[in-house]
Amino acid sequence: DDDIFSSAFCENSEKLINVHLFALAAKYYSLSNLGVCTPLEDVLEALKGDSEGAAGIKPDEFMNNKKSHEVHVMSELVDSIANYCGIKQVIDIGSGKGYLSSFLSMQYNLKVYGIDSSSSNTNAAHERNKKLKKHWRAYQNRGRENLNSQNLEKANDRPVESEINCKTINEELLNNASSLQNQDQVIIQDLFPSYGSTKMATPETNTETKADLVTGTQSHETRISEEVLAVLNVLPADAVEDFSSSHYNCRELCEEEKIQRKMTSLKTKARKSRESNLYFPLTSCITAETELNDIITDLEDCMMVGLHTCGDLAANTLRIFTAKPEIKAICSVGCCYHLLSEQFENQEECHDQVWGFPMCQYLKDKGWCCGRNARMSACLALERVAVGQMLPTESLFYRAVLQVIIEEIYGGIKRDRHVGKTFSKSSSFIDYVRRSLKKLELDDSKLPDSCIMDYYEKYKHRMNELEAFNMLKVALAPCIEVLILLDRLCYLKEQENIAWSGLVKLFDPVKSPRCYAVIALKNQSC
Repeated sequence: DDDIFSSAFCENSEKLINVHLFALAAKYYSLSNLGVCTPLEDVLEALKGDSEGAAGIKPDEFMNNKKSHEVHVMSELVDSIANYCGIKQVIDIGSGKGYLSSFLSMQYNLKVYGIDSSSSNTNAAHERNKKLKKHWRAYQNRGRENLNSQNLEKANDRPVESEINCKTINEELLNNASSLQNQDQVIIQDLFPSYGSTKMATPETNTETKADLVTGTQSHETRISEEVLAVLNVLPADAVEDFSSSHYNCRELCEEEKIQRKMTSLKTKARKSRESNLYFPLTSCITAETELNDIITDLEDCMMVGLHTCGDLAANTLRIFTAKPEIKAICSVGCCYHLLSEQFENQEECHDQVWGFPMCQYLKDKGWCCGRNARMSACLALERVAVGQMLPTESLFYRAVLQVIIEEIYGGIKRDRHVGKTFSKSSSFIDYVRRSLKKLELDDSKLPDSCIMDYYEKYKHRMNELEAFNMLKVALAPCIEVLILLDRLCYLKEQENIAWSGLVKLFDPVKSPRCYAVIALKNQSC
């Protein structure tokens, strides 16, 4: 096959002479065609075991469609891995504004530490988490409407009414602490009218209560648990006291003890659930040498996740995972390949530096290098172009002509200077060039408008040529991404403490082009 595809280029000039063969070769070496990925369904099935997954609530609010899709799919997988490994702590590297972290915490009751290098992201995550908690219970109830029967939907109305009563009662408790015992009785009766066997209950209520206790206790257990959770989320931790014989003078003590034990058990479970349902946004720059114990004081057996970890951060999370015995599993989706550092890109020798590429010993031995242009191409989205979401040809043309102007007029610029998103702010090509030169700290006074337009006119007939060139880059993008992802997978395969590792396609590539996750689980003895 290599011999066939090599004929796409001229043997002497090494120029492309057969575009069709080039496209076929690119498709042949794409990740979807090589057969090295593990289907997501197979991974979830293997992790499930005898347990049943929690009824998922799609996070279609509080985030855009792309992020909602990513969080929904990845959180289900992370929860499955955590359950399989028997862990409750998750470390989200490059957590940003906490979209994945907060959902893992609230939906799956995982204790999540979100670590991001940007303090503005961490602060935004704090604020977003506060707002999210205010609406979360109502959001959950709406999500369950498609999953529950009409009877359960009616039952879900009770906690909502009870929460309103509880808020009113809670205010009274704060104003008059001496009335706590009486208010407790009101709270419990409001929440559980069918279990109101107290002095305040009417004879009719008592009769119904006894019948319910005999025939319906277990059938209502799930509903009661949800109601208790609803109340305890509203009230302070000590606002509801345990049932005791000093509070209630009931004839049927044995029956009352049963209720007491059930309530105590439910509240204990609720308290534990509330304690584990935590999300902590933290600010720290993560490197391959980062000691997590310095950041997380209560570090325990956990798993590490990363949703679109940028550049070297993806590689560093894999290195931390293999080095730290507390981290039992990892699920990492990388992005921004153009920001990867490469060991063999420059001839300068830096023995102490940890590089983003290559990671595996096989490519290191070969001295493999992609180069910035190839890594930039790896960031392109073939699937989006295939469905009509074309590349921004005009902005790319502006940038290409600007490059010519910089080379010919200014003799080039330093590599660390960037134009950024100047095109969207510009009213014309002249405006674009002047904005860009100022951003690059170049003197634009030596460049009249007429000279700028001369460059534009000189190259505008080559815009179609530029578009064709960029389409070839798009076709090649999956092949370069394969190289980077397989390098990471091979690095994990080289480690002795890894029980299983694989590449899994998590997302719809049209919605989320960087859709492949590197997943690994350690040996149980590690």
